[in-house]
Amino acid sequence: MSVKQDRMNWRIRTILSELIRREVSDPRLQNLTVTAVDLDQELQYARVYVNALGDESRQKEVMAGLERAKGFLRREVGKRVRLRKTPELDFRWDATLAQGDRIDRLIAQLDIPPAEDDDPKPELD
Repeated sequence: MSVKQDRMNWRIRTILSELIRREVSDPRLQNLTVTAVDLDQELQYARVYVNALGDESRQKEVMAGLERAKGFLRREVGKRVRLRKTPELDFRWDATLAQGDRIDRLIAQLDIPPAEDDDPKPELD
C-alpha cells in the first residue's frame, strides 16, 4: 500500500467519523464507529468498515441507514478531500470486534491445569 493510500484512508476515515457523529441525523447511525477505510490503488473505490460499538443486533438497520446516507457522505467527502474523483463508498460491517469477543470467551472457558514440575530447578550457588 502506498503512502498516499495510507494517508487518504486515514483522512477519509476521520471525515466519515465526524460526518456521521455531527451531521447525519438518522437515528439508525447513532453510536456508529468507522473502524477502517481501504482504498483501491486507483483511489476510486473505498471499502468503509463500520461497527455499532459491539451491538451486532443493529447490523441490518445500520447498513440500511448508511445506504440511505451514502450520497450525502460521498458528496461531503468530496468537498473535504483533494482527489480527481471522489471514491465510491462501499460500506461493510466489521465483524472483528465480535470475533475478538468470541475468542476471549473461548479462552476464558479453557480449563488448563498447571504444568507439572517433574524436574525441579537447580539451585544457584
